Amino acid sequence: MTVPFMRAYAKYVIKICHKRGAHAIGGMSAFIPVKGDPTLNERALAQVTEDKQREVNDGHDGTWVAHPGLVPVAMDIFDKAMPQANQLGKQLIDFEPEAADFVAVPSGNRTEQGLRRNVSVTLGYLEAWLRGSGCVPLYNLMEDAATAEISRSQLWQWVHHDGKLADGRSIAWSLVDKVITEEVDEWKRRGVTSSTLFEAADLLRELVVSKELPEFLTLKAYDKLIKKGL
Repeated sequence: MTVPFMRAYAKYVIKICHKRGAHAIGGMSAFIPVKGDPTLNERALAQVTEDKQREVNDGHDGTWVAHPGLVPVAMDIFDKAMPQANQLGKQLIDFEPEAADFVAVPSGNRTEQGLRRNVSVTLGYLEAWLRGSGCVPLYNLMEDAATAEISRSQLWQWVHHDGKLADGRSIAWSLVDKVITEEVDEWKRRGVTSSTLFEAADLLRELVVSKELPEFLTLKAYDKLIKKGL
């Protein structure tokens, strides 16, 4: 939430909501408690704290979290910074974003690690979704359909718009297809051997090779559920 275009829309939500007398609710911090690893757990709590502190400082009137165990963390931050019922009086009059602020392209490199994470997260989410679970903890984050949508859309965009990795390799379909196969094997190595894993891989391939970007991945996924009679 710290890249320029996300900062712009987060603050604009507050500005417009408060202008109309509506409460502005912050986003969900996807970090969740990590059992069995105090270091990672502390890091997750620190990230949630940073996210919620930024939200209340910006002017949000409330927030939400990905795990019940994080409610006290968010409550403590908001109670201290917002002892009153809301922040409707915070109008952000001086904040005047322009259209370009909402579409500013973030800086950074495309890496093989990022490519693999996009593939792995989409596979992991779809595999669970096809079994009936809509919220899935992956890599110590609580993921929902929005994350899978972002990941598969990036893959589609890179393949169809000549994306390049930082090392110069083209993100061609052949590379993505190879990574999908390898990440399926990685999920199998972790003990995921259900038929839905292979259905998820087939669906991801279909989404990425499609000439036009499919509007929603869940629309195609629903077709698979219907065929199963679920």
